[in-house]
Amino acid sequence: MTSQRTAGGARVLARGWGWRHAGRSRWAVRDVDLQIEPGERVLLLGASGAGKSTLMQAIAGVLGGDEEGDAAGTLTIDGLRPADAREHVALVLQDPDSQVVMARLGDDVAFGCENAGVPAEEIWPRVEGALRDVGLDLPLSSSTSALSGGQKQRLALAGAIAMRPRLLLLDEPTANLDPAGVEEVRDAVQRLCRGSEATVVIVEHRVAVWSSLVDRVIVLDEAGGVLADGRPDDVLDGQRAALDAAGIWVRGAASDRVRGQAGAGDSLLTAESLSVGRTPFGVRTVQLAACGIDFAAQRGRTMVVTGPNGAGKSTLALTAAGLLRPIDGRLAATDAFRRGLAPEPARWRSRQLVTRIGTVFQDPEHQFVRSTVRDELAVGPRAAGVDRRSADARVEELLVRLRLGRLAAANPFTLSGGEKRRLSVATAIATRPDLLVLDEPTFGQDARTWRELAALLAELLDDGHAVMAVTHDDAFVRALADDVLELGTTTEPLQSERVEARQ
Repeated sequence: MTSQRTAGGARVLARGWGWRHAGRSRWAVRDVDLQIEPGERVLLLGASGAGKSTLMQAIAGVLGGDEEGDAAGTLTIDGLRPADAREHVALVLQDPDSQVVMARLGDDVAFGCENAGVPAEEIWPRVEGALRDVGLDLPLSSSTSALSGGQKQRLALAGAIAMRPRLLLLDEPTANLDPAGVEEVRDAVQRLCRGSEATVVIVEHRVAVWSSLVDRVIVLDEAGGVLADGRPDDVLDGQRAALDAAGIWVRGAASDRVRGQAGAGDSLLTAESLSVGRTPFGVRTVQLAACGIDFAAQRGRTMVVTGPNGAGKSTLALTAAGLLRPIDGRLAATDAFRRGLAPEPARWRSRQLVTRIGTVFQDPEHQFVRSTVRDELAVGPRAAGVDRRSADARVEELLVRLRLGRLAAANPFTLSGGEKRRLSVATAIATRPDLLVLDEPTFGQDARTWRELAALLAELLDDGHAVMAVTHDDAFVRALADDVLELGTTTEPLQSERVEARQ
C-alpha cells in the first residue's frame, strides 16, 4: 500500500438505532444495537431491504435531516454525532455515478483530499498511489463521463483510499466489476487493512470474496435488530441454517441451472460486423467501445454478454435496445419482430420500442419516472395500450413475485439498491416485450430475490421471449445462459457461442 499508516481507527456505537424515510410507515432499519471497535474489519450482511445501506449512510453522516425521515435511538462515531465526524469517514456507495463530482479522473480522486485540507504537496502522490491500488490504469486527464460503471466503482474507491480515513465504509464495492476487478478491489482494501489502523465496514451479498479479510460478521435482521454477530466462521458456518432462511448467500451455496438448454428459436435481432460507441458528456467525438461483433438474439434463449470493465458491454446493450445508433456494421430486426417498422431499432419511436424491446439500464435510477413503485410499474403497460384491468393485474403479480408489495406506495428513489434493481427489471417485464436487454440484472440481490428473478426470467424464456443480459454474475451464467458473447479489447470479430460447446 502506498499510503502511510492512518492514525487509529474509529469506534461505532449504536443503541436502539433506527430510521424511517419520510412518508413511509415501515422502518427501513430499527432496533440496531452494535459496537464496532477501532481497527475492526466487519462484513455487514442482510437480506435485500434489511437496511444495510441505510445504516452505512447514517454512520457516514449523510442520511439526511429531520425533513427526510425519522430517527430513533442513538448512533455515534467516537462519541460524536456522525455529521460531526465526517472528516474521518469515507463512504463508497452502491451507485458510483452518485460519487463522481469532477470531469477529470485525477481531479475526482483529489476532491476529497482537497476538501479535507490535505497539504497540496501530498495530494497528487496520494491520488496516483490510490489509482494504482485499485487497478485503474488511465491518464489523470481521462474524462470521468467516459468511464464504464465498473471503472467508476474503482474511481470511487480510489477517492476514499486517498483520504486515508479512520473509518472506511464500502457498500457493495464489487457489484459491477469483472472477476479481475473484484480481486483488485479486494486486494486494495486488504493493503489498506495491512497498512493502516482504519476501521473497515463492508456490505456485500456474496461473502466468499471478503470472509478471509474480515474479523467479524454482523447480520441485520429484516424484521429489525441484529440476527447474528461474531467471528466469520462462527456466523457463516455455525448459523448457516438461519442465514439461508434469511436469504443470505452462505458459503458454498450452489446456483443450479433453472431451465434446460434451449433449442434454436426464431431470430429477433442480428448483428454483423457491428461497431458500437457513444459520445461522453463534454466530448465532441464518438468514442469506439467495441467492434467486429456478430450475434443473433433468438426466442427462448438467453445470450449473456461478458468481458472486462470498459470492454463496451453496456454500450452494446444500449445499441441493441435501439437507444444508440451503431457506428458501423449492421444491426437489424427480423421482419416478424419489427412488424412493419424500419430494420434498425434506433429508428423506432419509444411507443414502438416498448412492446418489442424492454431495457434495464446499469443504473436503475436512470429509468424511474414516477413517484411510487406501483405507478412506475404501470407506466409501460399504459404506454403500450394495455387495458387498465390487465395492466393492474400485471402490476400486482410483479409486486408479489419480486417482493415489492410492501413498497407499492414508496418513492422508487428511497428503495435499497437491490429493491431498485428488482423494480427496474419489473418495469421492463411489465410490457412483456419480445426481447429483454438487461444490464447487470442481479446485482444487490440476496439469495431469495436472486432465485425469484431467475425463475421469472426462465418463465419468460419458456413463453418464447428472448433475453440479452450483460453480467459479471457467474451464477446467472450457469443458471440461464444459452449463448455467451465475450467482449474484450481485441478488434478481431467477436461471435456469440453456444454454452453447450463450452461445457
